[in-house]
Amino acid sequence: MVPWANHGNLCSISVSIEDIVASFRNCTQKTELRNDVKRKVDLAERQQMKPLDQVQGWLSRVEALETAFSEMRGSAAMEANRLGSYRIKGFMSRYKLGKKVATKLEEVATLRREGRFDVVADRSPPTPVNLRPSGPTVGLESKFEEVWGCLGEGVWIIGLYGLGGVGKTTLMTQINNALYKTTHDFDVVIWAVVSSDPDPRKVQDEIWKKIGFCDDIWKNKSQDDKAIEIFQILNKKKFVLFLDDIWKWFDLLRVGYLQRDLRRCAAAWGSEDHQSRMFGVGRAWDLFRSKVGEDTINFHPDIPQLAKTVANECGGLPLALITIGRAMACKRTPREWNHAIKVLHNSASNFPGMPEDVLPLLKFSYDSLPNDIARTCFLYCSLYPDDRLIYKEDLVDNWIGEGFIDVFDHHRDGSRSEGYMIIGTLIRACLLEECGEYFVKMHDVIRDMALWIASEFRRAKEKFVVQVGASLTHVPEVAGWTGAKRISLINNQIEKLSGAPRCPNLSTLFLGVNSLKVINGAFFQFMPTLRVLSFAQNAGITELPQEICNLVSLQYLDFSFTSVRELPIELKNLVRLKSLNINGTEALDVIPKGLISSFSTLKVLKMAYCGSSHDGITEENVLSGGNETLVEELELLMHLGNLSKSWSYTRDLCFKIFNDSSSINISFLEDMKNLDIIFIGQCSILEDLKVDWMRYRKETVAPHGLHICFHSLHTVEVDRCPMLKDLTWLIFAPNLRHLFIIIATVSLK
Repeated sequence: MVPWANHGNLCSISVSIEDIVASFRNCTQKTELRNDVKRKVDLAERQQMKPLDQVQGWLSRVEALETAFSEMRGSAAMEANRLGSYRIKGFMSRYKLGKKVATKLEEVATLRREGRFDVVADRSPPTPVNLRPSGPTVGLESKFEEVWGCLGEGVWIIGLYGLGGVGKTTLMTQINNALYKTTHDFDVVIWAVVSSDPDPRKVQDEIWKKIGFCDDIWKNKSQDDKAIEIFQILNKKKFVLFLDDIWKWFDLLRVGYLQRDLRRCAAAWGSEDHQSRMFGVGRAWDLFRSKVGEDTINFHPDIPQLAKTVANECGGLPLALITIGRAMACKRTPREWNHAIKVLHNSASNFPGMPEDVLPLLKFSYDSLPNDIARTCFLYCSLYPDDRLIYKEDLVDNWIGEGFIDVFDHHRDGSRSEGYMIIGTLIRACLLEECGEYFVKMHDVIRDMALWIASEFRRAKEKFVVQVGASLTHVPEVAGWTGAKRISLINNQIEKLSGAPRCPNLSTLFLGVNSLKVINGAFFQFMPTLRVLSFAQNAGITELPQEICNLVSLQYLDFSFTSVRELPIELKNLVRLKSLNINGTEALDVIPKGLISSFSTLKVLKMAYCGSSHDGITEENVLSGGNETLVEELELLMHLGNLSKSWSYTRDLCFKIFNDSSSINISFLEDMKNLDIIFIGQCSILEDLKVDWMRYRKETVAPHGLHICFHSLHTVEVDRCPMLKDLTWLIFAPNLRHLFIIIATVSLK
């Protein structure tokens, strides 16, 4: 305290420097309370709380008082130095300084009384947009502009879909951060993660954190009550809701958001779907190069070209480009880059970072497929070459042959419809890419993932042996085939099948697109469970070994586009055969009478562009003379066993070289409910194709009085039939899309 003495009307003050310094020191010690309050405020702010206004004001007054004391301390020290004494002389100086000290000490006492706060902060309303962590991005500029342009243009829902690792979350983060940095009229921007196992309550909590307070009262509410509260608040706001990591159908009504669900967003008014696709060559190279680094790229003159090859192996998948680019950042010799190319080409799952970072993320798309049938069908696609067209119909036929889908569906074309439905599911999951109406293909990185799953996760159940496009000139070591379930050697230069591999579990064997000329019958001796066999596109094959006829489990046989001249009558032994594809076997001269009709379980028969003109063919051959015998055989096939009209799956039919027939009745084709293609070729005297008009007039079931009997027929080709004048029967084919007339010298009616 400063000593004071009143003498009448005069204020006598005698103040030593020691007294004033002691007063300052006493005030400084009392700032410990300030430190306690400040520490509580700092802790609250780290918990995303906002200090109370009265606390903020108190701290400001304490700071101002400390500044004032500091200034007075400086003034006292300067006065003492000037006078050279520890006594301050001069009436006015002593009076003013003493009065200031007394006043400030009273303020200190007041602040100490007011500084006993029970609560220093309260929950603060969240900021409208939170900035999310994001690194530099390459190649997303055009997609960003496309999506950004949809905001504020009447688009209510924007769906970003695509494989894991293509940049969906990265793009959403860019949009979120752009909203943080720019001026807009949205009240709040919300980010919630749905995950592969969606929990509506967790999503509700994420939303509520941005529009309310997740206290115990909120946590104890029911899901319905939470949905109502969220709806009531969001209904009054203009907002953006980011939902990340969606893997399955998710009903937004369950969390209180509008009246739409994400799976149906494409059909909703004012919505946009945007697929995040693989990068093109240019963008892929830019991203890959940025991860490798210019020092490595330019370290050796051979590396740039090798690096482009490695980048191409990534197939434009951003996650693969990033992962592999980082792994190659320290590789500065051409030998290391060549080794990387070899590993990626042969088995990408063995490349550093792929099994840890890339393939597991892609596997989420596989895991999210609706059932095991779809997953099995997807893995089957890995038997085909990557980035090559796969005919949808062949794929479905193989699945039927393997027994993945039930061919004995009593609905019309039931199993085939199921097969196409599965293809659609795989396309929507971005695991297959649709290429026009009839084809799909599998991305090379997706195929690597499928083979990785088949080898790593199904080791106990089945084994895939896949050496597609490996430039093989002979069959690889058959000793490793013992446990194989499915083998694919497509697109090689194998000329001979020899040996007798023991494959007790083998169900599929693909040998198409090779240079096969010699097939040792013993090769098939120990394959008791083989169900699917394909020799397609081996022009050097001129005959089928008799041993194939002993594959009693076989359900799918394909030797299309080969040079086979004769079908052995012993094929009758294939009592379970459901699909036979002999398309494009133009060298075929002999189909024994009774062979086709003996396939009592046959559902799919493809024989377009099959057979040729040949003199001296015996009567026991259904190709003898014209094709009337073949037609009779097909008619007989329709009535065998349980093969009713609605279960007929004959799809491609060829009428070729009716050199001794001017007309043919095709009314029997009505029973082929799934006939897709008819080829009529080189029929020099054929004038018309007859139908039973009277029958159709009595059984009209379609509008305009027409009987619809060729419901599935979509393609008809007429090649070099100069006398054929009338194709009126095509009025019974409502789904006809393609009609080809080649070298027709007489106009058709």
